[in-house]
Amino acid sequence: MKKVITYGTYDLFHYGHQRLLERAKALGDYLIVGVTTDDFDKARGKINVTQPLIERIESVRRTGLADEIIVEEYEGQKIDDVQKYGIDIFTVGDDWVGKFDYMKDYCEVVYLSRTQGVSSSEIRAEKASLRLGLAGRYANIRKYVNESQYVNGIETAAIYTDEIAVCQEKFPQISIITDDYSQFLNAIDAVYIYSLPSLHYEQIKEALNKGKHVLCESPIALYKKQYVELKALAEEKGLILMEAIKTAYSMAYSRLMLMVKTGKIGDVLSVDSICTSLADLQASDYQDLDKKWNSICAWGPTALLPIFQILGDSYSCKYITTNYLNAEKQFDRFTKIAFVFPKAVASIKVGKAVKSEGELIISGTKGYIYVPAPWWKTDYFEIRYENPNENKRFFYQLDGEGIRNELSVFVKAIENQRLSSYIQAKTTAAIIGIIEDYYRKTDLKEI
Repeated sequence: MKKVITYGTYDLFHYGHQRLLERAKALGDYLIVGVTTDDFDKARGKINVTQPLIERIESVRRTGLADEIIVEEYEGQKIDDVQKYGIDIFTVGDDWVGKFDYMKDYCEVVYLSRTQGVSSSEIRAEKASLRLGLAGRYANIRKYVNESQYVNGIETAAIYTDEIAVCQEKFPQISIITDDYSQFLNAIDAVYIYSLPSLHYEQIKEALNKGKHVLCESPIALYKKQYVELKALAEEKGLILMEAIKTAYSMAYSRLMLMVKTGKIGDVLSVDSICTSLADLQASDYQDLDKKWNSICAWGPTALLPIFQILGDSYSCKYITTNYLNAEKQFDRFTKIAFVFPKAVASIKVGKAVKSEGELIISGTKGYIYVPAPWWKTDYFEIRYENPNENKRFFYQLDGEGIRNELSVFVKAIENQRLSSYIQAKTTAAIIGIIEDYYRKTDLKEI
């Protein structure tokens, strides 16, 4: 019996997929079809897949052409599968000509011509693109303009900013660049907000009232009461209100959280998170602090994210220690927060005018997870045990600092009319609660 194997994503299954499988089936007696997982696709930079794995597998199954369906999860699996299943022929579309010639050492390789004029990318492209507007200063939104180009189903249509001349020079392809928020909202379907945190509440509220979906840099609001109101408004109008902490949407962070929650390091007793940077705050800029994000807002949400996702939000007490940079005591040079939970402790250190090792350490009863600096951009982490021979290292590709995945999740949430589970509402509320306590100086001591 001659065995044939082929692989694909099979997103938005179409006639071209059907024809390719038919020709693969004709090459032998037994056809194995490998369907790639979402995570493996993301690791290869393919973030535009619209259907979950289970739906794509079912599409292949319904053709009746596959004698066996397997899941492709990692780099190098093709060689493993060829040897495991005793494959005679490996086949794939001719847009990969030469790419898999190395497989000829293990079996025959056949490149099949694809059906012209139809592809999943074309089908996705035919959908009306979501017109995205970016609200904020050039330094904050520039990466989102660039990264949005890699996400199907979205186009940057307008910018709202007080730096009109700068943005017009840097983004000549964007026709609407304005400081009129109402005009800006009228030109878009959804908005990404990266303005000063004090402006978030009013800008989100106006956007929702005008029927626009919102992706907002964390914190969404400075007070819990405001968040509850905005969340209810979004639900009432059937709109997506999503928090933007790009770390939460990276593959490495998602895998790390999964390993923690499945007990790889036992019971977690401590989480320590550090986020600092001197990059965007020099001594000469101290007079413009009213136009800049302070440390607790810029870094607090990211540093707090793993604590609340791992330990929950039911801490018994907390202690905030801060050092202010300005006389108004609104801009913190450095802030440290210590938490006591019923069965664990946690801490964060954040700062925009101080430098420290930006690492994440999660300590458990069996071992610990170490994420090196800058942990919020990680593509690598380690699980370490008492016996160093048992230590494990994990590498995951990170494209665009997680922004591509974040935008892709936002688009899918709008298409599916369902908010993603990457950051739950209770986590968002817990983060805002800390920000609120900072501003109200609850449990806060100045140094």
